Amino acid sequence: MEYSIQELSRLSGVTTRTLRWYDQIGLLKPSRVAESGYRYYSGAEVDRLQDILYYRALGVELAQIKECLDNPSFDRLAALRSHLAALEMERERLEQLIRSVKDTIGAEERKEIMSDEQKFEVFKQRTVAHNEEVYGAEIRAKYGDKEVDEANAVVMNLTREQYQEWTDLGREIQERLEAAVRAGLSPESEEGRKVTTLHRRWLTITGNRYDQAKHRGITELYVMDERFTAYYDKQVPGCARFLRDAVVYWAK
Repeated sequence: MEYSIQELSRLSGVTTRTLRWYDQIGLLKPSRVAESGYRYYSGAEVDRLQDILYYRALGVELAQIKECLDNPSFDRLAALRSHLAALEMERERLEQLIRSVKDTIGAEERKEIMSDEQKFEVFKQRTVAHNEEVYGAEIRAKYGDKEVDEANAVVMNLTREQYQEWTDLGREIQERLEAAVRAGLSPESEEGRKVTTLHRRWLTITGNRYDQAKHRGITELYVMDERFTAYYDKQVPGCARFLRDAVVYWAK
């Protein structure tokens, strides 16, 4: 079946302006363009638009979507299964948040006092679930199930104070990295040493033993794995590499 751009817009909920933009950037080309200039889309383009919308729902950037869909090795069935797994994880995250909000509402209505641990439980669970979804396979392959399970347990056992310090440290590290890279500082500078110290504290906040080699190995992953790199470089490119280089130099 063939659809005009207006018909595809009504079918998908995507505006004609967006469809024209997708055509312009090469993300979704029509199957043909009539002499009148009207765009028409066939079944293959409908499937591709569906794939685009799945990726967009997961927060993937358009350029990355195009690169993925245009890859000759792209496996649509495998991608759909991956989308399903990610969406189920997101559903579980939302269900946990809903339960947490309901518990809080119930406690307020009954004039009960929730423990601090209860208040933060869902956020710790979300952190562990996200890390497992995005990095779990690679980290387990590199360090083993026992090591990763222990790391997850550390997060779940954080006290309210430790959890707050842990998140604050993560934010401070990111801010310092961005400022250092913008200023053109060297990882071997005093700021590099401070960032390394903060990151060491972030890794050992519950008192677990510090391992210099492991510290360097973890930051090496930040550069080797594009997902880690994208996290640290989301505002300022070069942050992941600065952190890796600083730890390599100062973690001695």
